[in-house]
Amino acid sequence: MAPRVQFYHNTPDRLALASELIGRAHAGGRRAIVRLPDATSLRKLDQMLWTQEPLAFIPHVGIDSALAAETPIVLAAAESASRWPHQDMLFNLAADMPPDIETFRLVVEIVGQSEEEKQPARMRWAAYKQKGLALKAFDAERREAM
Repeated sequence: MAPRVQFYHNTPDRLALASELIGRAHAGGRRAIVRLPDATSLRKLDQMLWTQEPLAFIPHVGIDSALAAETPIVLAAAESASRWPHQDMLFNLAADMPPDIETFRLVVEIVGQSEEEKQPARMRWAAYKQKGLALKAFDAERREAM
């Protein structure tokens, strides 16, 4: 079954929105891969997930961890070419098209407000559309469907 794709556009703070959506996904029993642009973003999101509300711990590890297959949330930098340990959800914050998207049930693209983030997102939207995937867009700042 082909994945559904959701784009969250106009995001003032991409990592904050990712953290929020990851929390909701985990609370709903979902498993997710979070693909980040680089190691710096990965460390920032890792820190955010550790310092959320004290009783809202979100178990997560890096993709290279021996526990990745058993951990609900797995963080990966875009340059780390690795096999995905599970295929429920993929959050993409990187500028390029994630590999093996067909293996996921849901792909979530989080796009910022700058033109340098919007342009590659437009290209990914077109690529997903060309593949015939179901697309849905949301304005992250207004919190509404587009």
